[in-house]
Amino acid sequence: MTTDATRTDTLSPEERSARMALVRNRDTKPELRVRRFLHAAGLRYRLHQRVATARPDLVFASRKTVVFVHGCIWHRHPDPACPLTRTPKSRVDFWTAKFAENVARDARQQAALEAAGWRVLVIWECQTNSPERLAALARAIQVADRSNGRND
Repeated sequence: MTTDATRTDTLSPEERSARMALVRNRDTKPELRVRRFLHAAGLRYRLHQRVATARPDLVFASRKTVVFVHGCIWHRHPDPACPLTRTPKSRVDFWTAKFAENVARDARQQAALEAAGWRVLVIWECQTNSPERLAALARAIQVADRSNGRND
């Protein structure tokens, strides 16, 4: 439904709200792929546990490491080859501001976590289909054990 010249949304506000409520922010397919892979690799974690001012997707408390599984669209994957990062064609100003806020929040959270002594790892949605990328993530998490004197 179009209510003014600047808005090209074809849905009513109620329909748009219902549609946006379907967008998940946890237990997404990419997140589940990462969790299954890391669990199979013997790594144990907590889900969505508050750390500093953030709520990372995976928390490895004994390793002081957190993992964020970022959606390429919502968090603006900076890789120009990423096929998933795109901007909607309608309401471009709104979406540009929304995505900029998301990126700024991500940077603030990462800085707060690092200032609190946590190591922050990010895997992008488009990378979760790659066994090589998932294995590299598992190795990066395990490196924390060696640097902390652990050998599990």
